[in-house]
Amino acid sequence: MTEPKIRIRNLYKIFGDHPDRVLPLVRDEAMGKDELLEKHNHVLGVNNVSLDIFPKQVQVVMGLSGSGKSTLIRHINRLIDPTGGELTVDGEDVLAMDETQLRALRRHKMSMVFQKFALLPHRTIAENVGYGLEVQGMADAEIASHTQHWIDRVGLSGYESHYPGQLSGGMQQRVGLARGLATDADILLMDEAFSALDPLIRYDMQSILLELQNELHKTIVFITHDLDEALRLGDDIAILRDGGMVQQGDAQQIVLKPADDYIRDFIKDINRAKVIRLRALAEPLPQGAAPPEGLPTLPAATVLDDAMLAMSGAPGQTVLVERQDGTLAGTATLTQAIEALHG
Repeated sequence: MTEPKIRIRNLYKIFGDHPDRVLPLVRDEAMGKDELLEKHNHVLGVNNVSLDIFPKQVQVVMGLSGSGKSTLIRHINRLIDPTGGELTVDGEDVLAMDETQLRALRRHKMSMVFQKFALLPHRTIAENVGYGLEVQGMADAEIASHTQHWIDRVGLSGYESHYPGQLSGGMQQRVGLARGLATDADILLMDEAFSALDPLIRYDMQSILLELQNELHKTIVFITHDLDEALRLGDDIAILRDGGMVQQGDAQQIVLKPADDYIRDFIKDINRAKVIRLRALAEPLPQGAAPPEGLPTLPAATVLDDAMLAMSGAPGQTVLVERQDGTLAGTATLTQAIEALHG
C-alpha cells in the first residue's frame, strides 16, 4: 500500500497566551471552540485533525470562514507550530526539524501559492517566477530557462518584462502558480489560491491546474471554501468545521453519503448530475457471471449528466460500467441514476 506523502495525526492549534495550559480541556474534556473562547479567552484553530495525504493527489481541505483550513495548511511547512500532535513529510518529523532543515524543506520540497498573489511589486514577472530558484542558489542561465518554461506553460508569454501592477488579477495568479511550479517541488500548497478571482477566470485557472496536474503529478494541498471547486479539483476532500474534521472522502462519498446535516447543507444546491459518476452506482456482477449481452459500455468516470441518455435507450435501461484499466466494475441502471439525483 502506498505510504502517505504527508501524515497529520491528532493535530491541535490553540491561539492565546497559554495554549499548552488549556490544551487538556480540549483534548481530554472535549471543550468546544465557543466555550474555550468564552471561558478562557483562547481560540481553537485546529481540533484533533488527522489526515493522510497521498503522493500525486489533489487533497482539498474545505470549510467556511473560521473552520481552520488555512491554519491547517500552514502547519505543513511550519509557518505555524501546533499546540499538539504529529506531522511528517516523507516519513520525516517536520516538528522536530531545526531551522536549517526547515529552510531546506521550504526551498526544495514545498512551494506555496497564496490567495492574495504575494507577488513582489518591484520585480518583473520573470523575476517573480524565478525568485524561488534564486533562493535555491541556481545559476542565472538555468533560472532564465526554467522561468521562461513556466511563463510559457501558464500562458503569459510576452509579459516577462511587465510588473505585477500592470497585470489583471487572473494574470497575477498565473504568475503565482508559475512561481510555485518553477522550483519543481514535490508538494504544492495552495491557500484559497483562486478565491479572489472572477468566476470565469477562476474556472480557467482550475482548468490550467488540472491540465498541469495530469502532466506533473504533484502532491497538491488545495484550500477552498467553495464546494464546486472542491468537487472539481479534489481526488480527496476533507471538510472542516470549528477546527475539527467533519467528513473526508472523494466527491462521490461526500455527495452520496453526507456525514451529517452540516454536510447536507453544503451539498444541497449542487448539480448532482455533473458530479456523480457511474462508478459510484455500479453493481458488481455475481461471481463467475458473464456480462449481459447487448448492453452499451460506458467509462466508470462518466457523470450522470452524460450517461442518462445512453441508459434510457439501452436494453433494460442498463449499461455496463468499465474501469480505466478495462475491467468491468458492474452494471448501472437509469433507476439508480434517478434515485442518486434525488438523494
